[in-house]
Amino acid sequence: MCLGVPGRVLVVDGLTATVDFWGIRRQVRLDVIDQPVAPGDYILNHVGFAIRRIPAEEIGETLALYETLLAEARKDDLMAADLRAEMSATAPEGRHGVS
Repeated sequence: MCLGVPGRVLVVDGLTATVDFWGIRRQVRLDVIDQPVAPGDYILNHVGFAIRRIPAEEIGETLALYETLLAEARKDDLMAADLRAEMSATAPEGRHGVS
């Protein structure tokens, strides 16, 4: 299963954006996103590419869902493991995502 990770766009520089994922800042490519993004927008990231801009009316619900998934997941929960793996893949060396 593949799972995207939501993040808030901080800076846009051409086809690259700096995005905040729960306190982790990473560069994300904007080549395949469905709509233009600007600082303050939220995107769904998958393996370093923004694949969707999250509509403003869905941001709160989307973030709450991911936070609940991570907080309540058992150790063997495959969806939470996939999300953690995606966060680890986007984390800078020595720092990993939400645990």
